[in-house]
Amino acid sequence: MSSREAIIVPGGQFGPFAPLLMFCADAAERRDATVTPVSWNDRDHLLTLRPEEFGPWVLDQVERAVPSVRSAEPSNTLLIGKSLGTHAATLTAELGLPAIWLTPVLTSDWVVSALRRSTAPFLLVGGTADSLWNSALARELTPYVLEVDDADHGMYVPGPLAASTAVLGQVATAAEEFLDAVLWRT
Repeated sequence: MSSREAIIVPGGQFGPFAPLLMFCADAAERRDATVTPVSWNDRDHLLTLRPEEFGPWVLDQVERAVPSVRSAEPSNTLLIGKSLGTHAATLTAELGLPAIWLTPVLTSDWVVSALRRSTAPFLLVGGTADSLWNSALARELTPYVLEVDDADHGMYVPGPLAASTAVLGQVATAAEEFLDAVLWRT
């Protein structure tokens, strides 16, 4: 049995089983990782927070949901986070954990500072139509970047929905390639 674990940290809207997160979690699970989803407690309180309070709140939520995260084995533990969940980058920086960050909040000093301190590899996924994405900064932070032209914060692109579902495929492929070539070499 593998000791690999993927901790799924959701965005503010749809929980840990939203499609972007689900496909990345599936990629980890197919590589023998145990998937541990985090769900936000006290969502009403989340709605009252100022942006500078998101980081501490997310850390508290993740540590309550996965108390063992502080003793995680860096080579076997992966965080996968979407948007609000990317505030958990502080944990990956402190603990040397790798990550896949979907639509990271690159406008947040908290998130960017943590990404700059990270020593383990991480994949950033974003779209050029997302106001929270910064293409140049993403490429400065990591060599592992999937950027989708015209994709918004939900990774939807203009046109038929089939075009947006194709983006899900691109994200899944990027996650699999990151896991296979960088993190858990096969």
